[in-house]
Amino acid sequence: MKVIWTRESLEQLTEIERYIASDNPIKAREFVEYIIRKGEDLSRNPCIGRIVPEISKRNIRERIIKNYRLAYRLYKDKLEILTVFEGHRLLRMDEIKGSKNK
Repeated sequence: MKVIWTRESLEQLTEIERYIASDNPIKAREFVEYIIRKGEDLSRNPCIGRIVPEISKRNIRERIIKNYRLAYRLYKDKLEILTVFEGHRLLRMDEIKGSKNK
């Protein structure tokens, strides 16, 4: 299954790296690479993530990665990484509406 990263998700990864880099640039890069690997791993088992509780749609799932939530949308032949955000926050519909192929 193909994994597609939205612009929003890539921007969030950049922000996460920038934030962590203020303390430790090497750890920041390693952590973002770790998130990317976990996202790409979804191609082998796309249903491993749970349904996002606040959205409650079967095709919108998330994977918890340390203190972050990686939200993605499932399609028949691909999955779209929608956003990556701090785990204490709730996912808002307006954060995922801008992605292609709703």
